[in-house]
Amino acid sequence: MRARYGISEWFGRPFSELSSPERGELATSAAAIPAGTSAESLPPRPCPFQDGRACNKRGGVCSIRLYEQAPGGLLGKQVGRPVITCPKRFEEDQILVRWLSEIVGFNPKETQVAREVPFMLGTETNKSAGKIDLVVARTTGNSLAWYGLEIQAVYFSGKGMESEFRALRRRPSQPAFPDAMRRPDWRSSGAKRLMPQLQIKVPTLRRWGAKLAVAVDSPFFESLGGPSSNPSQDLGDGDIIWLVPELSSDADGNLKLVRGHWEVLTLEESSDKLLAAKTVSRKDFEIVLRDKLSPLA
Repeated sequence: MRARYGISEWFGRPFSELSSPERGELATSAAAIPAGTSAESLPPRPCPFQDGRACNKRGGVCSIRLYEQAPGGLLGKQVGRPVITCPKRFEEDQILVRWLSEIVGFNPKETQVAREVPFMLGTETNKSAGKIDLVVARTTGNSLAWYGLEIQAVYFSGKGMESEFRALRRRPSQPAFPDAMRRPDWRSSGAKRLMPQLQIKVPTLRRWGAKLAVAVDSPFFESLGGPSSNPSQDLGDGDIIWLVPELSSDADGNLKLVRGHWEVLTLEESSDKLLAAKTVSRKDFEIVLRDKLSPLA
């Protein structure tokens, strides 16, 4: 079976449910602005996961998924689960905030939310040099209880999506099989992006007696080894509350963000998950090495 990653959700809509005119219209919004056309002539697309605020992700791809190749080089059957590539996709119906507030015992009527709260200051500028994505809090008189929430979508490696947008503009009625290899880059998203955030923020929060929640989707968490063999849901057992929602199809074919697994891990356990990797054998390494070697110019 030949399979490649393609668009799963586009500007908040399932790709498989779009009509031919809709695909052509969205491709016009997503593709590079043609020569002689001003960006102002293309109105911003609303993001349904941000109460209709304009989508700020270039190309408007919310999630990707594997597709089989159909005869004639066309896009075939969907394979596996969609993978979230835009952090705003996690904001559907405020599911993460509601889920976290329930886990920590906040009354929904008393729960408050703050976005992008400055956490670090530059040593020279004294200006914000790092923020916590969301803070979920409850105030009672002069008392303040809160939990940080970091959201991590997945980067993908490989050729950008512009060629697919152009192909859909040319032939929206018959979507072509992806023209290039793309894949979720779990390593860059986890070990290179998320782990440094945790290593910087969690020790300070631990000194403050506070905790951080981290949200990644189910395929991302599975790439880190999935649920622990004996997962704990005792908030006293660790520093980080891992929230693992997933995208699930409803009766109308729409993808909805739903609650999945959650567990509590220490910073050290979380780092082990994020750093875990399987090395290739020396034999396989050298086979690839020989193929890549070239004479010194």
